[in-house]
Amino acid sequence: MNLRSAAVYTVELGLLLSVAAILVGQFYGTPVLLSFVETGSMAPTMEAGDGFVAIPAAVAGPVERGDVVTFEARNLHGGGLTTHRVVGETNQGYVTQGDANTVTDQADTEPPVSDGQIKAKALRVDGDVVVIPHLGTAVMGLQDGLGRAQQGLAATLGTSALLGTQGLSYLLFGFGTLVYAIGLFEERSGRPRGDRSRSRSRPHVYDGRTILLASILFIATVSMGTMGAMSGTERIDIVSASFDSERSTVIPAGEQRQWNDTFYNGGVIPVVTTLEPTSGGIETGPPDHVRLSRGELANVTVTVTAPPETGAYVRSYAEYRYFVVLPPSVILSLHAIHPWLAMSAVTAVISTVFVVPVLFVTGFGPVRTRERKRESPTGWW
Repeated sequence: MNLRSAAVYTVELGLLLSVAAILVGQFYGTPVLLSFVETGSMAPTMEAGDGFVAIPAAVAGPVERGDVVTFEARNLHGGGLTTHRVVGETNQGYVTQGDANTVTDQADTEPPVSDGQIKAKALRVDGDVVVIPHLGTAVMGLQDGLGRAQQGLAATLGTSALLGTQGLSYLLFGFGTLVYAIGLFEERSGRPRGDRSRSRSRPHVYDGRTILLASILFIATVSMGTMGAMSGTERIDIVSASFDSERSTVIPAGEQRQWNDTFYNGGVIPVVTTLEPTSGGIETGPPDHVRLSRGELANVTVTVTAPPETGAYVRSYAEYRYFVVLPPSVILSLHAIHPWLAMSAVTAVISTVFVVPVLFVTGFGPVRTRERKRESPTGWW
């Protein structure tokens, strides 16, 4: 492969990973590496359709005034992910505002934003947000095209199985199978038998190191993605009131209320779950962590304290889940340092378990998937 081809493949792979990261982020409801704004509320910093590098809140560090954050809004645009700038902080949470807006979100209908609502921070260099122009416009165009293709095929074939996320996976699988079949056909019929020209690339011969690296990346992506999807932030909307109420979320000012949060492991691999408060006025436990085997249930106590001032408030806590491929005490010790360190250690173990058989079969040398047949005495293959 020459330098030009390598550059083209690198650019294509980068674009594919960018689109995949955004689609996965939208599926899980949290930015994954890249995201974009859909409206002009952040102009002139970001115009509608511009993308940005999203640093997950778990590794982004403390939120400061001037940061552009993506948070899960309660009321703005009917709720959902919103990207605005932090312009202040109160005892109840952060004050946010779009650069193009004349008033803060809290002056409109949005309560102060808690740490638990913040999903990511936009990468800044020398104080300026790193903007990727029109990235979101391209992704939205791709989504519209895929959506129309799904609807057209579903109507033509008379089935709803091709709609939604599951239907999209069917289409992508079918497309990949078609591309593979075309490539296999061209490989078998592309070169005449009498062509003795030599090629630096040999058919049916693959680099074992490439196979090993692809296996590691695949297993690591699945492991990290699954643990990330199982983890998340739980939000409790409460009202600090001057009266008693039968509603569990209406708490007399200055008093406490407890809930039992139930956790379930529907997977095959045992998991350990730990909870941490991400806002003031909330405590988790006992217990502070639970180990769940397949099909097992466990309850954890969550205690919420209403502020002395009446009004609506948001309380939140984070849930982290890890596959128990290491002793739970080791996982929790790594988690105490940083959740990503625990996830990385678990992923390393899982990758090793799955990759060792691949390494045993392929090694680091070339892998041949088919041997060339010898010519018979009659001259036929």
